[in-house]
Amino acid sequence: MDDENIYERIANFFGHFPENFSILEEQIDLDLQIEYFEFSRNFKKTRTPGNVSGVKENLFDSRYSLDGKKELLVQLACLEEVEAYRAIEKYLQEPDAELKDWAILAFQESRMLLRSKLLDENQVFISTGLGGKGSKLRYFIVLINSFDKSFDEFQQKLIRTEFDFFLNHYEAELEEVRFMNKYCSLLAVVPIKASIREVFKTAITECNQYGGFIRQNFIVTNVKTLNYEEIRDFVDKQEDPDSNEDDDDHEPG
Repeated sequence: MDDENIYERIANFFGHFPENFSILEEQIDLDLQIEYFEFSRNFKKTRTPGNVSGVKENLFDSRYSLDGKKELLVQLACLEEVEAYRAIEKYLQEPDAELKDWAILAFQESRMLLRSKLLDENQVFISTGLGGKGSKLRYFIVLINSFDKSFDEFQQKLIRTEFDFFLNHYEAELEEVRFMNKYCSLLAVVPIKASIREVFKTAITECNQYGGFIRQNFIVTNVKTLNYEEIRDFVDKQEDPDSNEDDDDHEPG
């Protein structure tokens, strides 16, 4: 990652950070998100949403195809009507399993559209692969043992304690800690205004007072969680002598 956090990027894009924003809380694959928003954008260019009652009737028809329902959800999300919003909300209570994430995205788009209409001001929707909570984004972080060996019991306890303490200090929250040989993965939600580099480097520095057992460089991403093989392959690639990567911390693509 570079020094600029997501908050700064959004502020630079708009000239200020918008007061009214929503964060997608669910963890939804980024490819699906891109597919949804491209579908929605193309639909708005070429089609008219139609009427809520007719669309709603087909959405709850078990005989209607899944592809057809994908379009119906987008149609409803394009309507500036509370009835359309409630229809998607009802569908989400018992969705077709294959369309649950698609319906969540339609629900979020519908909610943002209604808010913009009712409040007469633009709303900003922020989504990542790992989602978030409230005004916080979720990140997957990987720490690497400096000595290329498994973290011992004391080190594991120290990581849990110190990261929990420092994340709380920044109003962030540690959700999960896992140890995999010389790697330690963490899942955390962090306020959008916080500097990810500062939060985690502070905790690493504190832990390293007890033996310098964590490398200063670490992996951080808000795209997806990584399994052991993906982590190992990424670290091996970064350590390749032909690699030009020399940042303090890295973000996998």
